[in-house]
Amino acid sequence: MEEIMAFLKENPTFYFATVEGYKPRVRPFGFAMEYKGRLYFAIGKHKAAYKQILDNTNIEICTANDRGEWLRIQGTVDFDNTEAAKKRAFEVMPQLADIYNPESGLELGMVYMDRMSAKLFSMSGVVRDLDTY
Repeated sequence: MEEIMAFLKENPTFYFATVEGYKPRVRPFGFAMEYKGRLYFAIGKHKAAYKQILDNTNIEICTANDRGEWLRIQGTVDFDNTEAAKKRAFEVMPQLADIYNPESGLELGMVYMDRMSAKLFSMSGVVRDLDTY
């Protein structure tokens, strides 16, 4: 998990893919955190991505660096909408509280990888397994 989080921190924009019906949907994300030994993402409950994972929990994320390496994580997510998880997200990225608060009426949803395969790829063809659970 340490290597995954370091790669995501080094490359903070990653692409989050969901499924809508039978069509893939991909969008840029910028928030991931380790919490309780799991990889967590924060998503506005009003967003299409959140609604898509309510229907189908399969996701994949991908990001790349300028050295020709890319990280691909795939698996399924589960939901953790406890106040403790949201509090931790606000600590990690305080600007989330500017968006998700009682005044805005927008609610933050928390999801974590419950089945995951993370691989690091390189342009030379080397593939390295980073984490699987």
